Amino acid sequence: MTFRSFVAIAAAVLSSAVHAQAYPSKPIRVLVPFPPGGGTDIIAREITQKVGAANGWTFVVENRPGAGGNLGIDGVAKAPADGYTIGLGQTSNLAINPTLYAKMPYDPAKDLSPILLVADAPLVIVTSGASPFKSLADAVKVAKAKPGTINFASPGNGTVAHLASELLQNAAGFKTQHVPYKGAAQAMTDVVSGNVELYLSSVPTLLGQIKQGKLRALAVTSTSRIESLPQTPTVSESGYKGFEAVTWFGFVAPAGTPREVITKLNAEFNKALKQVDLQRKLEEQGAHATGGSVEQFAKLISQDIKRWGQIVKQSGARID
Repeated sequence: MTFRSFVAIAAAVLSSAVHAQAYPSKPIRVLVPFPPGGGTDIIAREITQKVGAANGWTFVVENRPGAGGNLGIDGVAKAPADGYTIGLGQTSNLAINPTLYAKMPYDPAKDLSPILLVADAPLVIVTSGASPFKSLADAVKVAKAKPGTINFASPGNGTVAHLASELLQNAAGFKTQHVPYKGAAQAMTDVVSGNVELYLSSVPTLLGQIKQGKLRALAVTSTSRIESLPQTPTVSESGYKGFEAVTWFGFVAPAGTPREVITKLNAEFNKALKQVDLQRKLEEQGAHATGGSVEQFAKLISQDIKRWGQIVKQSGARID
């Protein structure tokens, strides 16, 4: 090795170390690929507020919805790889959309750097608080008697909720009319008013309306009941043993972001997720704090791209 090469390598190592020590020296932008008030938005704000308060860091949450979450995550993928733009992705835009969409603006495996898995959450099947359906069995009975007449809404075509509803219909042997929405707000309005009979979405998104009595929870898609909805049975308890479908949320950065920065973000987010008060806040939203290593999250993304990809193909869902 020449002296010049040695100096260059040493300078690069020193520069990397200095960058990591100084990071962050300005606000960190957090892209949330869904509208304000939804489950992803709530979780992003809760954890960044916790980390910001503990370290004096500034996070600026920016909602960038559109194209099933692709618009916001593409903003992350194409941002400078300096650690000052990250995003809170989830199952749909990191694992499902690569198969669902004919053309993707980014490749989750190549264009993004996983940081950590933040939380996972079951989905919940709801109906209007004024609906005659008092249980999942009531809805299934009518749906079987009148195939295709019951509307089953989801936050969008090919989302976890949509695919989970298809899995449920296959398991229970009934057929509904799928009504995809662009986000949760309009869907909730139509379900509350009774214009749509059934709706499936994440617990954090619907919990507030359920607690207010505007929506009635019929079943959750986890294998066991959840703390925030203790009286709501699981789909498995409702007669479809072994049924499970959950969504997860995790931070990602642009590919090429310095490893030291990724490691620092991972460590600080993990510290926050170990705090009982943050865990409680997430549980109140129907989410379970997870955390873990960069490698564990990368493995989950890879596995779920294959798993949900198969389900997308079986459902026939496709967005050109």
